[in-house]
Amino acid sequence: MNSCPICGKPASPDYRPFCSRRCADVDLGRWLTEGYRIPAENEDEAEDAPADDPAPKAH
Repeated sequence: MNSCPICGKPASPDYRPFCSRRCADVDLGRWLTEGYRIPAENEDEAEDAPADDPAPKAH
């Protein structure tokens, strides 16, 4: 059996992968408040970087 990603207790089949409704709600709250994020480049760095695929040329 897997452990709950929030508190580490054994996961419950009713709330899998969480152990309880509370831990499922804590996880949902983190998603809704953007607690989980993927690191991104700064906007300035992204604008200065050359494009990998140039735009197609018009005929």
